[in-house]
Amino acid sequence: MLQIGNIKLQNGLVMAPMAGITNLPFRLMVKKRGAGLVFSEMISSVGLYRKHRKTLAYLKTTPAEQPFSIQLFGSNPDTMAQAAQIVIAAGANMVDLNMGCPVKKVIKNGSGAALMRTPKLAAEIITAVRRVCPAPLTVKIRAGWSAHEANASEFAQIMQDCGADALTLHARFASQGYSGKADWDLIAKLKSELKIPLIGNGDITQPAMALALKKRSNCDGIMIGRGAIGNPWIFEQILALEQGLSPAPISLSQRKAFILEHFHLLCGFMGEYGASLNMRGLLLSYTKGLPRSTQFRERISRIKSLDSLMKIMEDYFSEIEQHEERPDSISDDPL
Repeated sequence: MLQIGNIKLQNGLVMAPMAGITNLPFRLMVKKRGAGLVFSEMISSVGLYRKHRKTLAYLKTTPAEQPFSIQLFGSNPDTMAQAAQIVIAAGANMVDLNMGCPVKKVIKNGSGAALMRTPKLAAEIITAVRRVCPAPLTVKIRAGWSAHEANASEFAQIMQDCGADALTLHARFASQGYSGKADWDLIAKLKSELKIPLIGNGDITQPAMALALKKRSNCDGIMIGRGAIGNPWIFEQILALEQGLSPAPISLSQRKAFILEHFHLLCGFMGEYGASLNMRGLLLSYTKGLPRSTQFRERISRIKSLDSLMKIMEDYFSEIEQHEERPDSISDDPL
């Protein structure tokens, strides 16, 4: 069992913060399916400080998803500290500082992975946040900026010394983005050097890979990002493997029920039109690998309401059942 600060998680499986994905409805969906900890989308500390309406909307939570962590990004220690106070007051159980995002619009202002090139500033940020944050405080980092600036060990030690309760390591360099292969050996190395819990992240696209990373690195927890988008059942599948069980394949009816439940939650969260736009992209992942998915994808652009989604879904799954000789069960095809 993973414990971060004073919070004990049911398990060490963590849903990664992902922009445009890990809003409240998605977090609730994966929480029900085995995730031990869920994160908000990455939130701008400046947006919170200035009380931007759209930024404040990211703070919405519910007891059903707790424990719940909010991830902040920024490069000003005082602003980050004030943002941390805001998210704790809003109901977050933990605060996470993003020092690993490689996206240009984040790093251009010295935030995200750019902080790994300015460890002194990073130390000032976590020190300022730690001073005002009574909740568990975590930091997400990368292997370094590049292979020539591979400073994960030194940087992680600074974070630990400045009061971090746990770290997450995405075992790629910022310069790699999401390409190449994650270096699990680096996760093992960092685990051996730290006293606080370490969560490993990178290339967990299938349930068995989580067990492989755990065995190889002895990390305390495992964070899953892209692998959970097309296969949100991956958490419960990993838990089954940990118990020596073979995960049951996900049936068509289960997939259909999941999509409809998710869309209902999205409608309540952002209205039918906003939910329709959000769901279009997700449906590409939820139906990846299914029969006749090409035809289905051509229809996705027509989804503008709950009724249109239900009609398209009914037609699509009926076509699969009519044209496939296989039983109503297919193997997962995670991203």
